Amino acid sequence: MNKKLCQSCGKPMGQTDELYGTEKNGAKSKDYCNDCYKNGAFTTNITKERMIEVSVPYLLKEKTGINEAEAREEMETFFPTLKRWKNT
Repeated sequence: MNKKLCQSCGKPMGQTDELYGTEKNGAKSKDYCNDCYKNGAFTTNITKERMIEVSVPYLLKEKTGINEAEAREEMETFFPTLKRWKNT
């Protein structure tokens, strides 16, 4: 089963639209979570590199048995697959 992920941070979006961000017109975003995207704009001007740094601790909690270098390498491979970071 394909899980819908935020196309900025990679967070699983769940089965409802509760975690989705909003467009300028108030409609739910199809791509981004409410932490990353509100009112049609990203909530922070974060770089892909900084997003990776912020995400590594979460991956370390989720995946036991990997170290920080392995987590960072996994994130460096994963983030370029997300819409926000594809061309950066």
